[in-house]
Amino acid sequence: MTAIIALSLLGILNLFLGFWLSRKTIQAATLLFLTGSMVLTALDWNHEILWYGHMFHTTNTSISFSLIIQLAAFMVVSFSKGFGIDEEHTHPAEYYAILLFSVVGAILMVSFDHLIMFFVGLEILSVAMYVLTGSDKRNLRSNEAALKYFLMGSFATGILLFGITLVYGATRSFYLANIAVAIANTPPESTPVFLSIGVLLILVGFLFKISAAPFHFWTPDVYEGAPTIFTMFMSTVVKAASFAALFQLLSGPFGTMYGTWVYPIYYISMLTLLVGNITAVYQQSVKRMLAYSSISHAGYMLLTVSANQTTTPSTILYYSLSYTLATIVAFGVVMLVAEYQTGRTEKPENFSSFEGLAKQNPGLAFCFTIAMLSLAGIPLTAGFWGKFFVFSDIFTRHVYYPVILAIIMSAIGVYYYFKGIIAIYFKEGDIERIELPGLVKFAMWACTLGTLLVGVYPSIVKNLF
Repeated sequence: MTAIIALSLLGILNLFLGFWLSRKTIQAATLLFLTGSMVLTALDWNHEILWYGHMFHTTNTSISFSLIIQLAAFMVVSFSKGFGIDEEHTHPAEYYAILLFSVVGAILMVSFDHLIMFFVGLEILSVAMYVLTGSDKRNLRSNEAALKYFLMGSFATGILLFGITLVYGATRSFYLANIAVAIANTPPESTPVFLSIGVLLILVGFLFKISAAPFHFWTPDVYEGAPTIFTMFMSTVVKAASFAALFQLLSGPFGTMYGTWVYPIYYISMLTLLVGNITAVYQQSVKRMLAYSSISHAGYMLLTVSANQTTTPSTILYYSLSYTLATIVAFGVVMLVAEYQTGRTEKPENFSSFEGLAKQNPGLAFCFTIAMLSLAGIPLTAGFWGKFFVFSDIFTRHVYYPVILAIIMSAIGVYYYFKGIIAIYFKEGDIERIELPGLVKFAMWACTLGTLLVGVYPSIVKNLF
C-alpha cells in the first residue's frame, strides 16, 4: 500500500518537475521513483495486511504481481527515448506521470479485496491507456487507435459493471469474502439466475481487457496505431494485471460456481488460440504479428485459469514474467528498427525491414532471437517452462482436447516467430549499425538475460509461494 501512495504522489510531482528539469533528468527521476516503489513493495513481503476497511489486501501473491508490473514499467521507461521525447512538441513529464498513475491502477487490480476497489483500479489503468494510445496527436493511426480503444473499452467496462451490479444484488456485498460465503451458503438449486449472468458478464469484461477471441478485434489496430513504446507497456502490464485479477475472482468468491464459468473459458481459450496463431501466420508487419501473438498467449493463460489448481497462481506469475521479458525486448527491437528505417522504406515495421540486421547489429539480433524463441516456447528459455506449466495444470484436470490444440498451435507459433529470425540472419539487407543509448542497452540485455536465467532455473520464480 505504501508503494501505491508513493507512486500517486510521485506521479503528481513528476508533472511539476517538467517545468524545471530536462527531458533526460525526468526520465532518470521516473526510474528512481519506480525503483523506490519496488523496494517499498518488497518490504511488505510476508506481511499480510488489510487496508482501507479491508478493501485492499496485501499478500505475497499480490506483491509478486506488483513487482512484475513495476519491473515492466521500469523497462518501458528505460526504452522511452522512442516515444518522441526528442521532438519539441512533446511533453515527456506528462507521459511519465500517466505511466506512474497507470501502475497504481494495475497494483490495485492485483491486490483488491472489494469489487469497487477493483473497478477503481481498472478505470485508472484503462483511462491512462486510452490517453497514451492517442498520445501521438499528429498521427492519424494513433488517433484512430485511441478512439477504437476508448469506445470498445467503454462498452466492455459497462458490461463488467453491470455484472458487478448483478453479483451485488444476489449476494448483498462487494467484499470478496462475503460474496464467497453468500454463494457457498446458497444451495445450487436456489442460486439466482442473475448471479450466474453477473459472473458471465464480469467474465466478458475481462475477456475484452485480455484481448481474448471473440473480443479481440480492437487489438491489432490499437497495437499498430499506438506509439510502440506504449504498445509495449499495454501488452505487458495490462495483461499481467488482468489475469491476476481474473484468477483472484474466479478462484475466490466464484470458486464454488466452477461449473458455470469453466466451459465458456475452455471454448473461448481454444477459439483464442486458433484465431491468434492462425491469423499471425499471414501478417507482414512485425508489430501486427506481435499483436496476434498477444492474443494467442491470452489463450494459453486462460487454460491455466480454467484449471484452477493450487499451482495456478505461480503458473500465471511465471507466464506473466516470461511473457513480459520477451515482449519488452521484441517491441524494443521493433521500435529501434522502425526508427532507423523511417524514411528509407514505406513500411518500416515489416519483416523486410529486419533483413540483414545481424550483420551490423549482432547484439540486437541476438536479443530479438531470444525473445522470439521464448515466445515460441523453445527449451532453455522462460517461455518453454511457461507453456509447460500451463499444460501441466490443465492436464491435471484430465481435460485433453484443449491441451492437444494448444500443442498444435504452439507448433504453428514456431513458424511465424521464426520468420523474424530468418529475416535477421538469412536474408540480405542494408541496415547499418544502430547506436543504442546506455539505458536502452541495459534494458535490452537485462530482459534477455532474465529470459535465459528464468528459463534455466524456473524454480527461482515458480517456488516463490
